[in-house]
Amino acid sequence: MNDVELPITTAQELPGFRVVENLGVTFGLVVRSMGLTRTVTASFKSLKRGEVSQYTDLLEDARRHAVDRLVANAKLLGATGILAMRFDSSEMGNGLTEVVAYGTAVVVERAEP
Repeated sequence: MNDVELPITTAQELPGFRVVENLGVTFGLVVRSMGLTRTVTASFKSLKRGEVSQYTDLLEDARRHAVDRLVANAKLLGATGILAMRFDSSEMGNGLTEVVAYGTAVVVERAEP
């Protein structure tokens, strides 16, 4: 495993690795707004059936940003892996959406075959 690689899983273990230290909870948080123009467009689009791509794009971008922050925080703790990663989100009103990625920061090493 090199310095750039940081394995992340939603599972409780990483196949091929052994956890040598549990560093605790790590998270990445982002709050996003779609902006007035995109909100109006999305509102009209939501009147008919189907995907509202403006919201999909917003949430995909927010999740990626939250994961980037999750990884950065885990690395600050000295982690070389993240277990049990999850997402949570909530509406904060006025078109604001909060997305958090969280998990357990761990130090892992390759398991012996």
